[in-house]
Amino acid sequence: MQHRIVVLGAGYTGAVAAGRLAKRLHREDVTLTLVNPEPDFVERVRLHQIAAGQDLTPRPFGEMFAGTGVELKRAKVTAVDVDRKTVTVATTPDSRERKAPEEQEALEELEEELEYDTLVYALGSGWNDGGVPGTAEHAHEVSSRPGALRLRDRLAALDAGRPVIVVGGGLTGLEAATEIAEARPDLDVALAAHGALGDWLSEKGRAHLRKVVDHLGITVHEHTRVSAVEADGVTTADGRTIPADVTVWTTGFAVHPIARATALELTDRGRIVVDPTMRSVSHPDVYAVGDAAMAIGPGDKPLRMSCASGIPMAWQAADALAARLTGTKVPHVSIGYSKQCISLGRKEGLIQSVTADDQAVDKALTGRTAALVKELICKGAAWSAANPTLGMPSRRRRVVRQEARSRAQAQATA
Repeated sequence: MQHRIVVLGAGYTGAVAAGRLAKRLHREDVTLTLVNPEPDFVERVRLHQIAAGQDLTPRPFGEMFAGTGVELKRAKVTAVDVDRKTVTVATTPDSRERKAPEEQEALEELEEELEYDTLVYALGSGWNDGGVPGTAEHAHEVSSRPGALRLRDRLAALDAGRPVIVVGGGLTGLEAATEIAEARPDLDVALAAHGALGDWLSEKGRAHLRKVVDHLGITVHEHTRVSAVEADGVTTADGRTIPADVTVWTTGFAVHPIARATALELTDRGRIVVDPTMRSVSHPDVYAVGDAAMAIGPGDKPLRMSCASGIPMAWQAADALAARLTGTKVPHVSIGYSKQCISLGRKEGLIQSVTADDQAVDKALTGRTAALVKELICKGAAWSAANPTLGMPSRRRRVVRQEARSRAQAQATA
């Protein structure tokens, strides 16, 4: 009997994990099902570019996984039962089969239950409004493709001189604000940061960031906490009103809520607690990777939610799972950092060198060279996801058959 592996989510981590498993294991021994609601891979690190009006190269999963043995299940995950080892998904017929818009509206979601022997949970994270009043109703987000497209349409409809504010001074906020300001120099773009602008960067990094922001004409509101969002602007904790036709909210991410309804051991933020091989500490037949997982890195610090963390986590999980199934030595690779890469529009960038535990050091690459490096890194991440079975040793290992025999005997006697 084949060992059934189900991978939930086809972002960077899910796509890489599924492809790496396909490369490591014989198709005769395993089935690999990748569950994702969309038919194309989403370059999440480029969503601010979509919002600013740019078009990205389509990356259909059908082409990415052709001939690999990975089966794509286009569906939305609605429940996971880690005791019964099942995943409930909701599917609708493919839109290409629909003849008219009215038929599309009439179609209902069909629920299906998938059984697994091993689950790879890679559902990631999404927008976090932080519970701030008015944010869900009036703010825009760039953590999903639909959100980026909605923001794109809204920005395109603005007349020259209209105010836009980006709330959040982290990596996402900086990239969104600078991308919008560069693409639409006719708009009045502002950034609200809870602390000082780029306060986690080195002195050189902060100076370059300030230079670029000033050059782009972005108004920076430092040490500013937004307490409410309205249709025409935001209110700060100290009572000020900052006008804005469009508010972009980038203060952080929230993990997918599905895990909270399971018996998995979680953190108080809903992330799955894993060991160094990305295996759930409470359920050994579940692996979690990317933003959904709480993994510990150098200095006993949690790995931050990022592509820089997620892809190595996917490598580790896939290699550890393959090793356990084939009875070979389980690899343990330390996951750390070397740099933070920030795009500041298409012409400027900032590559901040960091320690393994993500602390800035006095070394940074800036300007057009940094922009080119960031572009190469983004392309490399997309290539890793779009070509998940390339660039690795071709040898596949056979799954230890005892596991399959044991399961068959258990089913026969049930």
